[in-house]
Order: sequence, then C-alpha cells, then structure tokens
Amino acid sequence: MPVKRIAVNTGGGDAPGLNAVIRAIVLSAERRGWEIFGIRQGYNGLLDGSADGVVRLDRAAVRGITHMGGTILGTTNRGDPTDFPSPQPDGTVRRVDRSQEVVDRCRERGFDALIAIGGDGSLRIASRLSDLGLPVVGVPKTIDNDLAATVVTFGFHTAVETATDAIGKLHSTAEAHERIMVVELMGRHTGWIALFAGLSGTADVILIPEIPYHLDRIGEHIQWRYEMGRRFAIVVVAEGASAAGEAPSFKESDSQSGGARYGGIAERLAAQLAEHTGYETRSLVLGHLQRGGQPNAYDRLLSLRFGAAAVQLVADACFGCMVALDPPNVEAVPLADAVDRIKSVPTDGDVVQTARAMGVSLGD
Repeated sequence: MPVKRIAVNTGGGDAPGLNAVIRAIVLSAERRGWEIFGIRQGYNGLLDGSADGVVRLDRAAVRGITHMGGTILGTTNRGDPTDFPSPQPDGTVRRVDRSQEVVDRCRERGFDALIAIGGDGSLRIASRLSDLGLPVVGVPKTIDNDLAATVVTFGFHTAVETATDAIGKLHSTAEAHERIMVVELMGRHTGWIALFAGLSGTADVILIPEIPYHLDRIGEHIQWRYEMGRRFAIVVVAEGASAAGEAPSFKESDSQSGGARYGGIAERLAAQLAEHTGYETRSLVLGHLQRGGQPNAYDRLLSLRFGAAAVQLVADACFGCMVALDPPNVEAVPLADAVDRIKSVPTDGDVVQTARAMGVSLGD
C-alpha cells in the first residue's frame, strides 16, 4: 500500500538538532507527495484530545529552523503512553498503559507511518508501538550519546562544545583566585560528555560513572599540582559519577515523575575536596545549558542526514528500524537492538587512554 501521510514526534529531553531532523523529514516527504503531521509534546498531542495536538507540517512550517535549538513540536519526558498518569476521583494517580490507544488514534487519522525522534526511553516506547503493529521508524537523539547501535547521536557534539567552552572560561577565574573548580555535567549512566568536554577543556580531573573514584587519589593529584606551582584545578564530574563503594548523588524526588533525580555531586565533592586539601573550592552545575542553543555544523548535518534517511526507510517499508550512523553511511538497525543496552564509555578505549597519557586523573 503506497504511503500517503506520515506523523513525526519528538520525545524525552530536548537536544540541539531536533528541528533540523524535522525539516529534513518534511522536505524529503513532500518531494514524494506525502502529507506530514507533527504530534505535539511527545504522544500527548494524540492522547489529550486537544484541537491543536496534531498539526500539519509543510515547507512553510519548517522554513528557517535548521539552525534553531529546541523543537517546534515541543517535547516531554513525562508522557510515556506505556505508563501514563491517570488522575483518579479520590485524588490519587494511577499508571495505565495507553499504547494501544496511540496505535488506534494514528490509524484513525490515516497515518501510514510514524517517525519517532528520541533517546533510549522514547525509542523503547517506539519499539513497543511497533510490536503492536504501528509502522514505526526511529531517529536516535540524546546529548548523552548512550544509544547503542549508532556511533554517535545528534546533539552530543553541540553539548560537548557548550561544556568545553564553559570549562575554558573557568580556567581564568580559577587561576586568579587559586581555587579548585568542580564542574558537574550531564551523564546519569555514562560519561561521554564529561570525558570529551573535560579532555578538550584541559581539565585536571575527570570523573565518570564507568570509573568509580577515590577521594584521596583526587586529593593527591590536586596537591601535587599545587606543589608544582599550578595553584588551581579544574575537576569535571558527570552527574552519575560516584566514589568506589558508594551510590551516585541524588537530589530531591521529582514530584511529577515520583523518582529521585540525579544531581548534587559537584556540591558534595567540592565540600569534600575543600576539607581534604584545605584549598578554596567552588562548584558549578551547567545543567540544561548543555541542551540549549543552536546545533553546531556537525549536528546540523547529522540531523539532516538522519531525517532524510528516516523518510527513505518509510518509503522502503523498513519499519521497526532506527537510522544509525555507521561511518561513512547512515544505515538501518532494528529498534530492538538499539534499545537493548546503553552504550557506556569503554574504560580501555583510546579516549580514556589519551586522558591517562596526558596526566589527567580519573580518580582511580
């Protein structure tokens, strides 16, 4: 059956390059004579019944958005249709599975396929919808770069660039005040951003979830640095990093999701280092700055390639698949394989070895 209309949505945390993917999808699909519709706020636009929950996308709607951060469709990390919050008359909230409802509403609207743009959580949802019979193609998005089956995800390189720039700016103030600066970057389960940005920004210590750290070894490295006459230090730490034998740091529970949020490691580590070394220490959390701003040239191009490739997969009826970068080409991989595991930093990989060769402490 020929394709006539497709839907596209963006889910999970935002990342630089989302709008470029949307534009590539719309322009590529229009050239085939298809109609394209955008689902707002993940799958919420289908499920909340609002009049503007699903919008028509055409060339005019995506004009001039390649360079823009964010997403014109909006996104959410609290709209999982497989575990959807349903308020009850007694004031409680029950979690229900509305996956089949998403499939039914896509069919009611005559969508021949859905292109789902997201990270591991969003693509797990897409895989579930595919299992229910919805023709789905996935596009990998996460600044954490932790999706298996693709060499890199779009948004990662821009996030690294943002973090590297911030680390660079900290050097002058750290040196002027002879302080230790502890910078917390995103990375709950993997340390891709912290490792790449920390090394590029010439950090003295880089701490990632894959390598548990020892406070005394960090302190020894910083003490050696001060004794060598370099009386300041930059410590880069992923939010999910932890000391050997200890759990990661968590902030207060998220009232909407009900789960604890990673965070607080920079403040905690700064206090410990100040006590351990006796040197003045400050902490900084970059947070959502890493998600914002314009995508850099690499992420713009990768996003456009992914968007065009996703439309080609729809045309080829290659459903239940995700586009993935396998240099030099963009290929199709099964969605199930893409979400089977997260992609951790290889502790014996060349980037880690480069850090060690440069004298960077990894805390172990």
